[in-house]
Amino acid sequence: MTDLKGAVALVTGGSRGIGKELVEQLYERGAAKVYATARDPRTVAHPDAVPLALEVTDPVSVAAMAERAQDVTVLVNNAGASVGGSLLEAPLEDVRRDFEINFYGPLQVTRALAPVIERNGGGHILNVHSVLSWIGLAGSYSASKAALWQQSNALRLELAPRGITVTGLHVGYVDTDLTAGVDAPKASPRDVAAQALDGIEQGAFEVLADDITRQVKAGLSGDVAALYPQLAA
Repeated sequence: MTDLKGAVALVTGGSRGIGKELVEQLYERGAAKVYATARDPRTVAHPDAVPLALEVTDPVSVAAMAERAQDVTVLVNNAGASVGGSLLEAPLEDVRRDFEINFYGPLQVTRALAPVIERNGGGHILNVHSVLSWIGLAGSYSASKAALWQQSNALRLELAPRGITVTGLHVGYVDTDLTAGVDAPKASPRDVAAQALDGIEQGAFEVLADDITRQVKAGLSGDVAALYPQLAA
């Protein structure tokens, strides 16, 4: 379990959506310092946050970020994007871009900061997955998030002996500007962030933040056609 009071956290994609809410609630829970990264650090709004420029796909940018954040004990890999689409029809470079951002990006950040967290006495990593980690309705985005899920599973084993625990956050649609055009039930960013931080403090391996995510996770043990009714048509 990780006490967030007095912790030093770094949140990638910390200027909007779930990331912005995580920054706010980390301070509410008594974090000593929160680094909030963004491609343009001027978009970080929280008055107490430490803004850092970060492009998760750029090794030089990742190294510069890690050099600045040598006191981190909690890492939140929140930055992500949906670039591609159909695995058959989207440009292959867009499919690769989904993996660069959603899989290799968090991995690069984790590899840069895991030694820092270990030197600081251990800590915690939260990876923001998606319900689409478990159901392939979004082409290359689903595939990249599924890969991130397995990255978290593997890293959990590798990092445990180094005093670092790993939580995966799974959630469906969240009411942010990114889903403004989606007509579907949406979770509150504040509620999702609260559940995620509860998971860190409780040492949870996974946080399932809404009903649809819990339903899909439960369905993984069943027949494939139960998750994809269109296959039975």
